[in-house]
Amino acid sequence: MNDNVEKIDLNRVDWKSSREFFESLSKALDKLEDKDESYDFTWVGKRKSIIEAGAPINKILRPDLEASKDFDNTKNMLIVGDNLDALKLLQESYLGKIKMIYIDPPYNTGHDFVYHDNFTVKKADFEDDSTDSDGNVIVSEDKYAENSKANGRFHSDWLSMMYPRLKLARSLLCDDGIIFMSIDDNELNNLYKLGELVFGEDNFGGTAPRKTRGSATTKGDSEMQKINDYLVIFFKNKGCGKFTQKIIGQKKYPHSDERGQYYIVPLQDNGPHGTREARPNLWYPIYLLKDGGITYDEPLEYTEKILPAKHQNKEGCWMWSKKKFDTDKKDILIKNGKAWIKHYYVEEEDQNKYQKDKLWLEDYQNSKGTILVNSLFPEAKNIFSNPKPIELVKFCANRSANDNSIVLDFFSGSGTTGHAVMDLNAEDGGKRQYICVQLDEKTDEKSEARKAGYDTIDQITAERLRRAGEKIKSEHPEADIDTGFRVFRVDGSNNNENIRKPLGEIDQSDMFDMIDNVKKDRTPLDLLFGVIYTSALPFDLKLETRKIGENTVYMYGYLDENTGLIACFDDEVPEETVKEIAKLNPLTAAFKDSSFKDSAEKINLSEHFRIISPDTRVKVI
Repeated sequence: MNDNVEKIDLNRVDWKSSREFFESLSKALDKLEDKDESYDFTWVGKRKSIIEAGAPINKILRPDLEASKDFDNTKNMLIVGDNLDALKLLQESYLGKIKMIYIDPPYNTGHDFVYHDNFTVKKADFEDDSTDSDGNVIVSEDKYAENSKANGRFHSDWLSMMYPRLKLARSLLCDDGIIFMSIDDNELNNLYKLGELVFGEDNFGGTAPRKTRGSATTKGDSEMQKINDYLVIFFKNKGCGKFTQKIIGQKKYPHSDERGQYYIVPLQDNGPHGTREARPNLWYPIYLLKDGGITYDEPLEYTEKILPAKHQNKEGCWMWSKKKFDTDKKDILIKNGKAWIKHYYVEEEDQNKYQKDKLWLEDYQNSKGTILVNSLFPEAKNIFSNPKPIELVKFCANRSANDNSIVLDFFSGSGTTGHAVMDLNAEDGGKRQYICVQLDEKTDEKSEARKAGYDTIDQITAERLRRAGEKIKSEHPEADIDTGFRVFRVDGSNNNENIRKPLGEIDQSDMFDMIDNVKKDRTPLDLLFGVIYTSALPFDLKLETRKIGENTVYMYGYLDENTGLIACFDDEVPEETVKEIAKLNPLTAAFKDSSFKDSAEKINLSEHFRIISPDTRVKVI
């Protein structure tokens, strides 16, 4: 650099001419029109995320019977895989049918697990702060990776991940549907702006701080103590939707006696401390007397002796002390070898006890969620970090979902939303159903989950839903609730890709694979749900398997003529079976190409349906 630069003497500057210059510049700027300027929320990768939201996929949902519970009859679903793919696969079947969505997405704290999708870009597309000292781009090429704060597109990557998912979620909501999103300070501002972009500013429903813990510590004097996160709420259409006024604790009373209507709950303590070891004073036998009375003092004669069942592989205990037993034993019912508490309907207690809109959610701390999950998994303490309490999801459902609504959670985690839906149905007799989506993310090798045998998060989700359903069923034996769930896995299409290879790319080894147009590893149920997807049928209809002759036939959502789907994917299906299926007159009938020996048999298939069941739509895959 030249050190002999002439210094400017400010005393010699003609400030008058300078003022005239700036005045003329100001007048020129005033004449400029700002019609090309507008308020806009943008980030690096926004255009690509918009394209990604509308990009088609060649995938299906493959059923997993082994991981499911009561597959044939349940209406609940757990989808394992990338939630972007899952949301796309749900579009046709559930468009405008979801009443409530609750999600707990990654908070983007710098150590979150983030989906990178297809947002890979060239080095030239990055700014200087997106590279390290060696000029390498600081974005992982892994499909799923930690979104480190060292990433030059730290917030942009999170926004690019969230945008297409929210865009697809909005189309699944019914007109009066509502979405609730948990978030903390790291992305609160961006989530609010993203919500405005996707749902519209006029459809904002509010931001409610939620107390997450009782106390907190800070690293320095420059930060306030942080004990909360937020619930961000958007309507799909605020003109159609509204918060419902749900009565707190409203329940069904299915039983009655001379004292009135009542429901029952177990006398057994099924909580985390419900063992004789933890609470020895709450363990005692109950004796049923010949006259129907009960006591805990062993009588000379009795008809039945009831003890608390085992809990957490230990002796259990009751919820009541002996003193409480003496006072209220008239409210105890002995049924099926178990002790139950009768809760009677009291009119004045159920009146005018409506949930109010709250700007501060104080009763939904994470500790409740942790205690509940630990009680379900006594063999592995803290199997899942900071699960949300089911009370939070129930609060959202009570403010938005009807008794027969579909509730969606596409960041399902441990399965809190599914658990909450079942628990709420048990309380008020509702028929809500849930759709949970969870990525098959690997658990940490040193975690309690891995030690307990859970290799992926979705395995914890499925097991929690299974155990939660059993617990709820035991606590509400009178309730008619669906505690099952169908597990589906996002996977590639059923079609054999070699069939579509250009002639120049086919070699001799491909010839054997081209005999069948269906992949070799696909089961008849895989093919069935592939047809269900392409037919835009919901994935929750009743499934029945029948035998017609020697053939296995699947009847999906079939109630009577002109309903449902009937499919047979056996090889070389005889004419008699085809005719029997046609006589049932389903809305859709499906077969696979290899079900017929030649083109003549396929022509005969069409003729049989044309004559016997002309309104049936026939598909050959």
